[in-house]
Amino acid sequence: MPDYAARRSNMVDNQIRPSDVTKFPIIDAFLAVPRELYVPVEKREAAYMGENVDIGQGRVLLEPRSFAKMLDFANIQPDDLVLDLACGFGYSSAIIARLASTVVAVEEDAAMAQEAQALLSDQGVYNVAVVNAPLTQGAPQHGPYDALVVEGAIETFPPALVDQIKEGGRAVAIFMEGPLGVCRIGYKRDGEITWRHVFNASAPVLPGFEAARVFTL
Repeated sequence: MPDYAARRSNMVDNQIRPSDVTKFPIIDAFLAVPRELYVPVEKREAAYMGENVDIGQGRVLLEPRSFAKMLDFANIQPDDLVLDLACGFGYSSAIIARLASTVVAVEEDAAMAQEAQALLSDQGVYNVAVVNAPLTQGAPQHGPYDALVVEGAIETFPPALVDQIKEGGRAVAIFMEGPLGVCRIGYKRDGEITWRHVFNASAPVLPGFEAARVFTL
């Protein structure tokens, strides 16, 4: 029987700590949450590999290094309300739930959303509400949010999501620029988000977040 606890420890020691993620709450969350439960059964052997894990529907579970660094830059506080966008089967929400006061997890795929809520409940994660809705719409009824984390890549960040972030709040996402990707942290000031590049990363672009294509003759 696989020793998943040992694999979690190895993941933290070999993928997360070497990436300069050392904040105790983040390390503790990655050690505590059973990553293997939040992927399809046939993917459990790959759950702790240092790469994005395909979870179906064109979606991935972000590699541990990228996700941990995103949370490090997001600097989530114990009293924060966080929007977790594209939560998949709920792993990211389970991690963030250990850092924040409350998490609103948005998942567009109805089956994934239902499974995420069931898994989180089974694991005793009660400060997460899973919302089945289009990713680009977010969950304005529960906001505004102190922080927003995107579990996948984007090319554009919709204005509707900017409106759901508190003034002074922040967002973190992977932006794909052709074949290359960069993670950016953005801070909302005067109703607009100013982004800055923080590290390189890549993931599939989420549906609805593609940039408009311009064709020229």
